[in-house]
Amino acid sequence: MPAITDFSARAPTPEYDHPREERRLDGNPRRTTWNHFTNHSGEVHAGVWACEVGSWRIAFAPNKDEFFFVTEGRCRLIDDDGHAVEAGPGSALVIPAGFRGVFEVLEPVKKHYVIVERKADQPAE
Repeated sequence: MPAITDFSARAPTPEYDHPREERRLDGNPRRTTWNHFTNHSGEVHAGVWACEVGSWRIAFAPNKDEFFFVTEGRCRLIDDDGHAVEAGPGSALVIPAGFRGVFEVLEPVKKHYVIVERKADQPAE
């Protein structure tokens, strides 16, 4: 039987990266990911993500959605039509499949995330 994943009981090795150069708009923020869970098929990931101040362009695949809950700091998502949503501690957002725009970190941010990447033949809801 699969076990419950308790984030507070685990300390996964952090992974570090930066936005790709061709996507960077402001700064070169270091991003840190602590992935606590990946399901057996590799379609669902959950963990904690933190990032320094900066901004970059994002483009979600048509089969990828992300839910996140901000625990620290502030960020803003701006879609290609210019609509912006700002998030701070206690904010919960979903980045839908196919989203294109800018992810801007206004204050060092930390969030809990759940990413669902459906198999290519499963359309987004």
